[in-house]
Amino acid sequence: MMRLEQTILKNLVYNEEFTRKVLPFIQIEYFADSIERKVFKEIQDFVNRYEKLPSHEALVINFTEKKELTEDEVSKSVELLHELKKTKDEKVDITWLTEQSEKFCQDKAIYNAIMDSVAILDDKSTKKAKGEIPKLLSDALGVSFDRHVGHDYMDDYNERYDFYHKVESRTKFDLDLMNKITKGGLPDKTLNVLMAGTGVGKSLFMCHMASACLSQGDNVLYITLEMAEEKIAERIDANLLNISLNELRSVSKEDYENKFKVLRSKTQGKLIIKEYPTAAASTLHFRALLSELAMKKQFKPNIIFIDYLNICSSSRVRPGGTINSYVYVKAIAEELRGLAVEYELPVVSATQTTRSGFTNSDPGLEDVSESFGLPATADFMISLVSNEQLEELNQIMVKQQKNRYNDPSYYKKFILGVDRAKMRLYDVEQGGQDDILDAGQNNGPDKPLNTFGTKEKFDGFKV
Repeated sequence: MMRLEQTILKNLVYNEEFTRKVLPFIQIEYFADSIERKVFKEIQDFVNRYEKLPSHEALVINFTEKKELTEDEVSKSVELLHELKKTKDEKVDITWLTEQSEKFCQDKAIYNAIMDSVAILDDKSTKKAKGEIPKLLSDALGVSFDRHVGHDYMDDYNERYDFYHKVESRTKFDLDLMNKITKGGLPDKTLNVLMAGTGVGKSLFMCHMASACLSQGDNVLYITLEMAEEKIAERIDANLLNISLNELRSVSKEDYENKFKVLRSKTQGKLIIKEYPTAAASTLHFRALLSELAMKKQFKPNIIFIDYLNICSSSRVRPGGTINSYVYVKAIAEELRGLAVEYELPVVSATQTTRSGFTNSDPGLEDVSESFGLPATADFMISLVSNEQLEELNQIMVKQQKNRYNDPSYYKKFILGVDRAKMRLYDVEQGGQDDILDAGQNNGPDKPLNTFGTKEKFDGFKV
């Protein structure tokens, strides 16, 4: 019976459709048998040189002329080619074979990466350092066949029409104005960034949004590089269980369990909180985590929160030397946006303001800490502003900085209510919005400010 490796080799010689699809993704090291390696290398070299499939005769002649091979190696290579030719007319389902070939490549890549990692740990590898192990494993987990060759403008017009009328997948807010300015929530494949000074409310905003996503049935991944997993979970408990942070530790175990049972009955979503040391994790670690969650927990997130961007590391750029903050932070932002595109979901993160931005009542993009490259990459950016007056009113101001989803002058600035004890945000009545209107603000054509709900809106979600 012909092994999968031999079936792959046979179709690389006799099936052009299959070869065009898979040859760029197959590596010689995936073949354990030395003769199969040599045959694959000969096929690969021929296709790359002549841009067509090799004939049986051409391969045989090439092997017989190879002076660097022993007679036994030539004989066994030619024998394998004869065996492949005997079954060349047997039909095979290309879709099935392509899927099997992809799985073969993935399994081999993971196996090789693990063996290389063991060799590095045992100091048996002189070519690679221990710091390369995460990349080895991440690259192996990322092996896949990319079969998409691009959009054919003239032929794919029907698909284009369907796209125009397709309802775009979005992750909604539970805040009316946030949904208005984003036209219904955050689209997939986007990077969304909150900008604020220390203690203003970046983590609060993300914890609230994570809680809202979970309550509406979304799967949420919350990556923290600043606070412990338990502290993030504590904030989300306060939000979803309607218990202040100060009261959480005095709640009886029975009451806590009962509240949590009610919460579980109201949502099918899951929340995973993962902590990494500050500046010690990049998208390589996040991809490895996503693969592990998929395998171990069958968990696939609908949205990812990363708290926060500036204390991530880059998988491409090492800080220091001639690398300035613009290049480094922009690289991190690009990698996070790449993660969003790859997994087809929104990524939400945050950044610090500069020292001047912290005291600025009307911050702009120039107040982004460390790098203007960040707003150049983000799809959506808002700043959070607080002062004594707003704190007294239990409010926080939101200012749009960049918006690819809507006109950024549409509700350029607005107020949200904040309950810091319960880590919650809520809509504010019209009167609270009127106080911050300025000449540059657009509330939409003939659309006055609506009357929004108040803090009591959350009463329906109390558990």
